[in-house]
Amino acid sequence: RLMPELPKFDDEDLKSYGDEEEESALSPPAALMSVLATQELLLENILECIPVGEFAVIQPLSNEFCLVLGYLLTWKLTLAFFKAASSQLRVLYSQYLRRTKSLNKLLYHLFRLMPENPIFSGPSSEVLNKDTKTFFTEELHLDVK
Repeated sequence: RLMPELPKFDDEDLKSYGDEEEESALSPPAALMSVLATQELLLENILECIPVGEFAVIQPLSNEFCLVLGYLLTWKLTLAFFKAASSQLRVLYSQYLRRTKSLNKLLYHLFRLMPENPIFSGPSSEVLNKDTKTFFTEELHLDVK
């Protein structure tokens, strides 16, 4: 709930970023970027031997699963922050992500984490069903118990 409120604070300082000749960049919240940088290193260590195009098998509830889930949830927060920002701020934030190569790292990680067959094996899926449910057609509920 807090992420959509944060870009408002950067809107006030937006005018000071347009005066420079070189391309400006503005970091999303430093605490969020610090966590993301740490998680990128940890995920790179987990996925280092898996080339892009092949997929990693992460066992549910393992330490690796928790790290991957934390990384993806951090990106979810980052995207919520971006969504709430004005278009001028998005440009500055995206320049920061481009310089730190965070978006490139996200894509590399996603293409190594994406399952080869994204069939959803939830309680409502049936193997012989004509309308095969996939992770792209079903909503995933992440309820913490």
